[in-house]
Amino acid sequence: MFVDNARVTVKGGKGGDGCNSSYRDKMWRYPKPDGGDGGNGGNVIIRADNNLLTLYDFKFRQHFTALSGGHGSSNKKTGRDAADTVVRVPVGTIITEEAIGCKLRELLEDGQEIVVARGGLGGKGSAHLKYGDHEGTLGEEKILILDLKLIADVGLVGFPNSGKSTLISKISAAHPKIAPYPFTTKAPVLGVVESGVHTYSVADIPGLIKDSHVGKGLGDRFLRHVEHTKILLHMIDMAGSDGRDPIEDYRVISDELKFYSREVFKKQKILVANKIDLPSAKQNLVRFKKSVKERIIPISALENEGIGVLLNAIEKKLFARSN
Repeated sequence: MFVDNARVTVKGGKGGDGCNSSYRDKMWRYPKPDGGDGGNGGNVIIRADNNLLTLYDFKFRQHFTALSGGHGSSNKKTGRDAADTVVRVPVGTIITEEAIGCKLRELLEDGQEIVVARGGLGGKGSAHLKYGDHEGTLGEEKILILDLKLIADVGLVGFPNSGKSTLISKISAAHPKIAPYPFTTKAPVLGVVESGVHTYSVADIPGLIKDSHVGKGLGDRFLRHVEHTKILLHMIDMAGSDGRDPIEDYRVISDELKFYSREVFKKQKILVANKIDLPSAKQNLVRFKKSVKERIIPISALENEGIGVLLNAIEKKLFARSN
């Protein structure tokens, strides 16, 4: 199950108490303080992990507390520092502190990490402080909001029922739900394409319709997942299966990308005319080419027609710099 938002509480470990003890030798008139220091509490660390693709695990666990430091003991023995608690999240996770609304970090690479709650310091033993409080300090406690933006090379955008799910199922091992009605896909789907020479990831972004950028449909929630993509595959139902006009579909989705973010709108795009196997698609394609002066690649995802040409076009744009 794909989950891209979570709310968690993190708390650093308490510092261990310092020991308040004294040693008295028969040769000394007064006892000598010999209490050791307490150990430091553990930190809570959030670390990005390439093996995770969703925040689903946080539906079942929302509280993370690090261990407390060990207490000091007599003979100046210091308590043990507690180990850090590591919380793993998918690459692309944004961490925000709820209380102040401040973004702490965006983890964009595998292994990147941030200390989100520091552990308390160990208390000083009587060997250092003859009088006063020897208790360790409490660790930091925060409420964090985790938001995930998928990291993918290619983002599939287009109206519902334009064939995005069928395409990603044909070119990768992903198996999204496919059915002849809108909003079949209700969460982004990530697939990996292996062409023999190159390997890259493709994300199916669901729910884009008119006014998605202001919350209509599902697009307001999922548009953010195209921000980290390198290129966009704009899928157009050239057959107009749901009574829509392909030219109008193209303009609506282009406007939604522009209204959402100028950076997203300026990304490299490949126009894909899907369902070309249907009779009405060929007539619409002629009309579309006259109206939209951009290269468009005709395919039939269902019949595997034109898929090779499309994959070659994707690889040329993705790996042009490395060739």
